[in-house]
Amino acid sequence: MRPKQPKNRDLPPRMIRRTRKLKGGKLWVGYYYDGRGEDGKRKEIPLGTDLDLAKLEWARLDASPAPKTLRKWGDVFDRYEKEIIPGKAPRTQKDNLLSLTQLRKAFSEAPVEALTPQVLAQYRDKRSAKVRANRELSLFSHIFNIAREWGIVTTENPVKGVRKNRETPRDFYARAEVWNAVYGAAPPELRDAMDLAYLTAQRPSDVLIIREADIQDGHLQIAQGKTSKKLRIMLDVDGSPTALGELVARLCEQRRQRGVAGPYLITTPDGRRMTSSMLRIRFDEARSAAAGAALEDLDETLATAIRQFQFRDIRPKAASEIADLGRASRLLGHTDKRITETVYRRVGEIVEPTK
Repeated sequence: MRPKQPKNRDLPPRMIRRTRKLKGGKLWVGYYYDGRGEDGKRKEIPLGTDLDLAKLEWARLDASPAPKTLRKWGDVFDRYEKEIIPGKAPRTQKDNLLSLTQLRKAFSEAPVEALTPQVLAQYRDKRSAKVRANRELSLFSHIFNIAREWGIVTTENPVKGVRKNRETPRDFYARAEVWNAVYGAAPPELRDAMDLAYLTAQRPSDVLIIREADIQDGHLQIAQGKTSKKLRIMLDVDGSPTALGELVARLCEQRRQRGVAGPYLITTPDGRRMTSSMLRIRFDEARSAAAGAALEDLDETLATAIRQFQFRDIRPKAASEIADLGRASRLLGHTDKRITETVYRRVGEIVEPTK
């Protein structure tokens, strides 16, 4: 048999790779079987443009066992990033891309058949960021399931046989002294954001995109970005405004006084929308100022607690301060009360003493 050209040496016998540069500059790659026609003359039989499918067709024509795919996980990661991740919520996209970066470092060159529960367990144990490793394994599990839908793999998901690292939920509770210290050092727009976050018990990203148009029929309409859960939070009860209703009315009037053109409730004094980065900077500055003031008063315990306070702790603070668990769970948009109780309720249950 004539020696193969260098560009075809990674292919099975009598399989040929043809390339062509298209008008738009994109490189077209197709595969052919070097066979014979009915007249006995040499004929290149098209196998398609997908290498794995081309190898299956080659095996049929050559009457040889189908070779194992040479596709690597890096190829699957590329396709997942291009086709699946863009359809997710913005925050989930960001988190997936962070996890995918780590998965690429470890597995991009690995053949798709090579990853077993044992290999993934070794990956879990070597990662110093234990909670992050759990997120990465969860993402890989979803990638594997999608790859099975694509016909790239047919085996059982190897992540099923791998234990996750134990996680300890964040349990910081912003007690009144901590809240008041940061709130007192905050500029007006940060106070507005803190109030709206507390009274709605929503995630920071959802708080910042609440619009005046979301006020409908005496309710504040919320569509949670992470879960797509829809809520209608009451702005009045029996004809009297709730604390949230009073806040929303003030923010709407404030918008008109400032001449705000945009749709959002949380704005700066000069009418700009409060972005996530603006919120983070203002909160960090207020927290630092509050901690500094506590140290000046020689209250190191309070200063330490203030430094632990994050804007995201406002949601569990609200959940912890609603006496009825069912009501708290509904406001947070949870379908399972256990999530509210184990993750978001950060104060102990009030109980009576023995006597």
